[in-house]
Amino acid sequence: MADHGAAGRLSAPPDENPIIFEQKRAAARAAAALVRDGMRVGLGTGTTVAHLLPAVAELGCRELVCVATSPATEAAAVSLGLTVLPLDSVPELDLAIDGADQVDPCAWLVKGGGGAHTREKIVAAAASRFVVIASADKAVPAIHSPVPVELVPFGVEHTLAMLDPSRLRESAPTPDGGVLADYLGPVEDPRELSRRLSSTPGVVEHGLFPPEMVSEVLIADAGGVRRQPGGKA
Repeated sequence: MADHGAAGRLSAPPDENPIIFEQKRAAARAAAALVRDGMRVGLGTGTTVAHLLPAVAELGCRELVCVATSPATEAAAVSLGLTVLPLDSVPELDLAIDGADQVDPCAWLVKGGGGAHTREKIVAAAASRFVVIASADKAVPAIHSPVPVELVPFGVEHTLAMLDPSRLRESAPTPDGGVLADYLGPVEDPRELSRRLSSTPGVVEHGLFPPEMVSEVLIADAGGVRRQPGGKA
């Protein structure tokens, strides 16, 4: 799973497998090829997106407008010369690109290892097209725990009890003041678990992303980058 920081990690872990590193880079560059000048593009958070940002900057698109899902992504994008605006100042996004901690064959996702899943889900929902980039190790036969959750600080122990089994993370609050935790129970039916998490008082947002949010998944493996369709029309 991705880094458990509240603002998200945008650099490769020091002990990352070089094969995984290159797969992330390949998936990111394949997604960057979808960007056109004049687009409004949502930028995700995480170690795979760390490869995306320079690939997008290299395009030299002068009229490109970006929206970032975390302070870390915003700072990195601005440092590369990309224009980043608040989401509410931008009309509908043409494209959002982000990584994932897990991707199953139906395009269910688990996201939020970096703690930015609430903003990531808002940006994905605001985009006409949401493309997910991943290395081969993120492809799983079935979604499993842990599933990240962002919680309201008030009454957090009571919320955790309703989400049993779950555990708080040792991390800073999210950029929006939420508390990060992980649901650790079984995931027999992602849609049913999604309903349960969403209906639990105190849960701001969870890291299960349904296939109908996803336009396409780009998974890089030893054979190159393969394209897996999502469920979004």
